[in-house]
Amino acid sequence: MKKLVSAFAIGGAAVLAAAPVAAQNVQDLLKKHACLSCHAVDKKLVGPSYKDVAAKYRGQADAEAKLAAKVKKGGQGVWGQIPMPPNPNVPDGDLNAMVKYILSIK
Repeated sequence: MKKLVSAFAIGGAAVLAAAPVAAQNVQDLLKKHACLSCHAVDKKLVGPSYKDVAAKYRGQADAEAKLAAKVKKGGQGVWGQIPMPPNPNVPDGDLNAMVKYILSIK
Protein backbone atom coordinates (compact mmCIF):
# COMPACT_ATOMS: atom_id res chain seq x y z
CA MET A 1 0.00 0.00 0.00
CA LYS A 2 1.03 3.59 -0.46
CA LYS A 3 2.36 5.08 2.73
CA LEU A 4 1.38 8.43 4.16
CA VAL A 5 4.12 10.14 6.06
CA SER A 6 3.40 12.40 8.99
CA ALA A 7 5.78 14.16 11.30
CA PHE A 8 5.44 14.77 14.99
CA ALA A 9 7.82 15.86 17.73
CA ILE A 10 9.12 13.71 20.54
CA GLY A 11 11.45 15.40 22.98
CA GLY A 12 12.20 18.19 20.53
CA ALA A 13 13.10 15.83 17.65
CA ALA A 14 10.89 15.37 14.63
CA VAL A 15 9.85 11.77 14.03
CA LEU A 16 8.38 10.46 10.79
CA ALA A 17 5.61 7.89 10.95
CA ALA A 18 4.36 5.90 7.98
CA ALA A 19 0.89 4.40 7.82
CA PRO A 20 -0.74 2.48 4.97
CA VAL A 21 -3.48 4.23 3.04
CA ALA A 22 -6.82 2.76 4.07
CA ALA A 23 -8.64 0.57 1.56
CA GLN A 24 -11.59 2.97 1.73
CA ASN A 25 -9.35 5.79 0.51
CA VAL A 26 -8.34 3.66 -2.47
CA GLN A 27 -11.99 2.82 -3.16
CA ASP A 28 -12.64 6.56 -3.27
CA LEU A 29 -9.80 6.96 -5.79
CA LEU A 30 -11.19 4.13 -7.93
CA LYS A 31 -14.56 5.90 -7.98
CA LYS A 32 -13.01 9.32 -8.61
CA HIS A 33 -11.11 8.08 -11.67
CA ALA A 34 -14.12 6.05 -12.97
CA CYS A 35 -12.27 2.70 -12.71
CA LEU A 36 -15.34 1.10 -11.16
CA SER A 37 -17.33 1.82 -14.32
CA CYS A 38 -15.55 -1.10 -15.99
CA HIS A 39 -14.01 -3.11 -13.12
CA ALA A 40 -15.18 -4.68 -9.87
CA VAL A 41 -13.24 -6.44 -7.11
CA ASP A 42 -14.71 -9.91 -7.55
CA LYS A 43 -16.54 -10.08 -10.88
CA LYS A 44 -15.93 -9.29 -14.52
CA LEU A 45 -17.77 -6.25 -15.82
CA VAL A 46 -16.48 -4.67 -19.02
CA GLY A 47 -12.94 -5.44 -17.90
CA PRO A 48 -11.51 -8.14 -15.65
CA SER A 49 -12.11 -8.27 -11.91
CA TYR A 50 -9.38 -6.90 -9.71
CA LYS A 51 -9.01 -10.38 -8.16
CA ASP A 52 -8.27 -11.78 -11.62
CA VAL A 53 -5.78 -9.00 -12.34
CA ALA A 54 -4.01 -9.61 -9.02
CA ALA A 55 -3.86 -13.37 -9.68
CA LYS A 56 -2.48 -12.89 -13.20
CA TYR A 57 0.35 -10.60 -12.08
CA ARG A 58 1.07 -12.18 -8.67
CA GLY A 59 4.76 -12.87 -8.22
CA GLN A 60 5.91 -10.73 -11.14
CA ALA A 61 8.59 -8.32 -9.99
CA ASP A 62 7.51 -5.65 -12.47
CA ALA A 63 3.75 -6.00 -11.97
CA GLU A 64 3.26 -2.54 -10.50
CA ALA A 65 5.07 -0.86 -13.38
CA LYS A 66 3.20 -2.95 -15.99
CA LEU A 67 -0.21 -2.13 -14.53
CA ALA A 68 0.60 1.55 -14.06
CA ALA A 69 1.68 1.75 -17.71
CA LYS A 70 -1.49 -0.08 -18.78
CA VAL A 71 -3.65 2.46 -16.94
CA LYS A 72 -1.77 5.43 -18.39
CA LYS A 73 -1.48 4.14 -21.98
CA GLY A 74 -4.49 1.83 -22.24
CA GLY A 75 -4.33 -1.49 -24.02
CA GLN A 76 -6.10 -4.34 -25.72
CA GLY A 77 -5.78 -8.07 -26.11
CA VAL A 78 -4.60 -9.21 -22.68
CA TRP A 79 -8.18 -9.75 -21.40
CA GLY A 80 -10.04 -9.93 -24.70
CA GLN A 81 -10.82 -7.58 -27.53
CA ILE A 82 -12.50 -4.80 -25.56
CA PRO A 83 -9.85 -2.10 -25.23
CA MET A 84 -8.96 -0.32 -22.03
CA PRO A 85 -8.87 3.39 -22.84
CA PRO A 86 -5.80 5.39 -21.82
CA ASN A 87 -6.00 7.40 -18.60
CA PRO A 88 -3.02 9.77 -18.84
CA ASN A 89 -4.44 12.33 -16.41
CA VAL A 90 -4.52 10.06 -13.35
CA PRO A 91 -1.96 11.53 -10.92
CA ASP A 92 0.97 9.20 -10.20
CA GLY A 93 0.25 9.16 -6.46
CA ASP A 94 -3.35 8.04 -7.05
CA LEU A 95 -2.25 5.55 -9.69
CA ASN A 96 0.39 3.97 -7.47
CA ALA A 97 -2.03 3.62 -4.55
CA MET A 98 -4.68 2.01 -6.78
CA VAL A 99 -2.24 -0.42 -8.43
CA LYS A 100 -0.79 -1.51 -5.08
CA TYR A 101 -4.28 -2.08 -3.73
CA ILE A 102 -5.35 -4.09 -6.78
CA LEU A 103 -2.25 -6.27 -6.61
CA SER A 104 -2.85 -6.91 -2.90
CA ILE A 105 -6.29 -8.46 -3.45
CA LYS A 106 -6.42 -12.21 -2.75
